[in-house]
Amino acid sequence: MRLWGEACAAAFQFLTRLPVPVNLDYNDALFRRSVVFYPFVGLVLGLITAAAGLLLTSVLPPLPGAALLLGIWVMLTGALHLDGLMDTADGILSHRSRERMLEIMKDSRVGAMGVIAAVLVLLLKWSLLTELLPAAAAGGQGTLWLLLVLVPLWSRWYMVIAIACWPYARQAGSGMGGFFRGVGAGHAAGSGLVALLLSLCVVAAGEAFGGLPLPFWHMVGIVVILLAVTMGAGVLMSVSIHRKLGGLTGDTYGAMNELLEAALLLVLVLIKG
Repeated sequence: MRLWGEACAAAFQFLTRLPVPVNLDYNDALFRRSVVFYPFVGLVLGLITAAAGLLLTSVLPPLPGAALLLGIWVMLTGALHLDGLMDTADGILSHRSRERMLEIMKDSRVGAMGVIAAVLVLLLKWSLLTELLPAAAAGGQGTLWLLLVLVPLWSRWYMVIAIACWPYARQAGSGMGGFFRGVGAGHAAGSGLVALLLSLCVVAAGEAFGGLPLPFWHMVGIVVILLAVTMGAGVLMSVSIHRKLGGLTGDTYGAMNELLEAALLLVLVLIKG
């Protein structure tokens, strides 16, 4: 149990800026175990974001409320995944050789393509949140949980799938993504089971405490839709990046997380409509 407790703490320390005052001996085995808890990290981030959304919608109109909510969302992770998106955009959109793309992605400086990609993704997320927050405020707490909590949960689950199913593009010992070498099908299956159980718990909690805008099994259907979109969009991105780089990197994991969050928010807006 101690090993799994340390793995959970490592997941929070690595993926968020939430205070987790535990001293850990970081090694490859700890990183591999920690990925099972990625959906749980997403759940906690989603709950904090949902709580912030409830507060903001009670005092602000949707436009500024969504802007502040997005800022909180980014700060919770220290812009870790957004940084990966910018580095990935700079590298892949340079249309250079594979080696040169990887060099560009490793450069700490941000180029024009990275800035453009970050601005467009943040703008898309903000516009989608402006649509979701009024509906969430009107539908009660349970609705807001369903609209927001599942997004970071499933996007972080797919990071585990990407780590497990595609090779690492850089040489051994190079880049933070190399810590996850050895993550395999068992880790992905365990993470997927955690994600599914947590999603069903969110729906059940919405029914028990906040009421649901749709029948319970319809809400379960939304969970299935989010899972399908996560897998479909994630696989398309992974295959495309793999073709260009010969594998994936830590930056691309973060980039896919950002893009999947935007895609899932878009799906929820379409479902609401």
